[in-house]
Amino acid sequence: MNPGLDVLIPQWPAPARVRALQTQRSGGVSQGPFASLNLGEHVGDVPAHVAENRRRLQALLPDAPQWLCQVHGTAVVRLPCAVAQPMADAAWTDRPGVVCAVQTADCLPVLLCSDDGAVVAAAHAGWRGLADGVLEAVLAALPCPAARVLAWLGPAIGADAFEVGPEVRERFLAADAGNHACFRRGAGDRWYADLFALARGRLRACGVRAVHGGGLCTVGDPRRWFSHRRDGRCGRMASLIWIDRD
Repeated sequence: MNPGLDVLIPQWPAPARVRALQTQRSGGVSQGPFASLNLGEHVGDVPAHVAENRRRLQALLPDAPQWLCQVHGTAVVRLPCAVAQPMADAAWTDRPGVVCAVQTADCLPVLLCSDDGAVVAAAHAGWRGLADGVLEAVLAALPCPAARVLAWLGPAIGADAFEVGPEVRERFLAADAGNHACFRRGAGDRWYADLFALARGRLRACGVRAVHGGGLCTVGDPRRWFSHRRDGRCGRMASLIWIDRD
């Protein structure tokens, strides 16, 4: 592995043929608010810097990821896809060597795999995606029952930093009154939301029992993570998963 590239390897009991990694923010060439391993082309960074950062990342992968055009929706695409950057917020594949990837900078990345390693997926789950059902959509797309799926929750804005308005809380409570435990009262009519707990609840409701990760707050650790809530203009990390080629 490239010692200069700052990545985190998820600790979860995925099958040996399933590989995953989470980029952090150092090890690239970007400058200023994008320093240094920014992988997002859409944030205003120098295109040549993003290309070099992606080249360095690809050295750790079996192939280039098929990046998505993420819109905080629920569309799911099967990879490989003929469209260069399909408009979707989740991707899955059953083909070895094909890399599923999502980009985040506070939203919750969720990596998934079947317990036999035959299928993998990645989902971009901010509060809008969670509320609208992006996790349910990707689980419905997978050719295996949810009870056989493992999930890993990557770095996202933490429960002590994610302040939302009452309308966000009401949307989740309308779907499940049990979600009240995922919110803590803030000042005035504001609430603090726990994205990790909301995602776990959604996954459990679908039948996923093996949920790992969670708790890494992007806002509270500027050395490791980009955070749009903290910094505004910033780079993007990537969460990636693939099946090893035989």
